[in-house]
Amino acid sequence: MELVMLRLFAPSRGIITGHRVLRAVPAVRAGGARFYSSQQQKSKHFYPLLLLGGLAIGVTYYNLNSTSKPPRASIDPTGPLFRDSDIDVIFVLGGPGSGKGTQCAKLVKNYDFVHLSAGDLLRAEQANPNSEYGSLIAHYIKEGLIVPQEITINLLKNAIVEQYTKNKKTKFLIDGFPRKMDQAVSFEDLIVKSKLTLYFECPEEVMLHRLLERGKTSGRTDDNLESIKKRFRTFMETSMPVVDYFDKQGRVVKVSCNQPVEEVYNKVVSAFAEKGVTK
Repeated sequence: MELVMLRLFAPSRGIITGHRVLRAVPAVRAGGARFYSSQQQKSKHFYPLLLLGGLAIGVTYYNLNSTSKPPRASIDPTGPLFRDSDIDVIFVLGGPGSGKGTQCAKLVKNYDFVHLSAGDLLRAEQANPNSEYGSLIAHYIKEGLIVPQEITINLLKNAIVEQYTKNKKTKFLIDGFPRKMDQAVSFEDLIVKSKLTLYFECPEEVMLHRLLERGKTSGRTDDNLESIKKRFRTFMETSMPVVDYFDKQGRVVKVSCNQPVEEVYNKVVSAFAEKGVTK
């Protein structure tokens, strides 16, 4: 972008306006007293106005010739990577311990989805000794915080592209994502518009019991009481607004998961059928 600089002052201490140079009017003496002519008095008000006018012209010229646009997402988008007709993406959200992973495994088997867990991708990246983000990811996971979206979205993008190009896969379940509004907007601006969000509703005490039981064998650093409570709070504060946002657009399927696994799955199948998601 070109920034046009208007040269308002010249070395001769005059003010340039087009090809004319206005110079200060010399003082006039009368009876030994020095005073300024009316022309000079007027110029005292004229010069600041001229300066402001010149700056206004410069700003207007810059704005008219600038091609920049305000970003629609936290990551400056260049347009979605895929068309809506290329792939189907279903976000899967729910509090920690709501059973997202269990239900996703059944959907993968019966619907031929590719299951991408944002958490698993982050943990794999954390364990990669060559990753420059490993320690950063470890800190965020331990504290129950949301990893910067640039990292998560890039990991998801790479996984989707790999499955699409190598295995010709077009149906994706993205588990545990998006967890914030900026993630939701950025993903749809950069990758593809999601088809649905599958939201699992579950009482907090049920999720807490499940996570503490899982923590006995999972080896996960965030399956402890302190981290779990932080994750609950983070989900309610940052992820529920995402569910509400998509719900207003008619793109949310809500399923209560405080029942046996098969009952929950049958509810998901019925809800998918109503939304036109077929096997």
